Amino acid sequence: MQDLVPTRDRVRAADGRQLRVECSGDPHGRPVFLLHGMPGSRVGPRPRPMVLYHRGVRLISFDRPGYGGSDRNPGRRVVDGVEDVTAVADALGVGRFAVVGRSGGAPHALACAALLPGRVTRAAALVTLAPRDAQGLDWFKGMAPSNVEEFETALHNPQLFASRLIPRSAAIRSAPAQLLEELRRDLTPDDRRIVSDDGIRSMLMRNYYEALRTSPYGWIDDAIALTGPWGFDPAGIKVPVMLWHGKEDVFSPVSHSNWLADRIPQAISVVEPGAAHFAALRALPGVLDWLLADRRTPDTPFA
Repeated sequence: MQDLVPTRDRVRAADGRQLRVECSGDPHGRPVFLLHGMPGSRVGPRPRPMVLYHRGVRLISFDRPGYGGSDRNPGRRVVDGVEDVTAVADALGVGRFAVVGRSGGAPHALACAALLPGRVTRAAALVTLAPRDAQGLDWFKGMAPSNVEEFETALHNPQLFASRLIPRSAAIRSAPAQLLEELRRDLTPDDRRIVSDDGIRSMLMRNYYEALRTSPYGWIDDAIALTGPWGFDPAGIKVPVMLWHGKEDVFSPVSHSNWLADRIPQAISVVEPGAAHFAALRALPGVLDWLLADRRTPDTPFA
């Protein structure tokens, strides 16, 4: 099973920046990009390599700029992530691929679907946000006060946001469990059960540490990019898209996915009652099956 070990872990972006990459599963399988959350990294939670191998999945993830081992790209927008995905795909010899993003990575997955219709076969956005300028959407309604404060500050006072997040990131880097403790008061019972699982908790701790290991700027730049203009119109997406959301999510409310579902032509909306934000981790294996389903099969949520 030596083929399960990644063979290339560093890629140069078009402008010379270094991107840190991780591949798992079947090296000869069908490629799927997994775009991590915020804060997050290439080592974020995913199915075990053997599970991916038996599904015939070659899972490709990389640190967004400023996270983990990837160089920062100051002032980046959501749409700018498409060039990095393209650089990684080209370096790995991948032509067409599916893409899935969770939480802060979900808008970046939608950007790939919008700008790369000749390469992206299907896309999935799990517990996604909608654009901050989404007409008719009360963007903050149903969102936890902590998230409202964070995004409001990133939007209106980026310098203040950065000054607050730098020491916070350092503390989380020293004790990654602190981030889950900060979130605990806003977690639903279902989310608490998920993050209390020893395996998932271990993956999350490793993920948060790696995300903030070298700097806090991946997190800072992510929040600013998500609240600024994305640089593309989701209504222009021409490939099949799944929008998965837990109905009780207070970090990215389900109304955001509903807004997108009304505008993306080939969108399938899956809303799970009783689930919230971290339930996207539980949904991922089924989402992977849908992403790789033969186009001749019916477009059911989990084919």
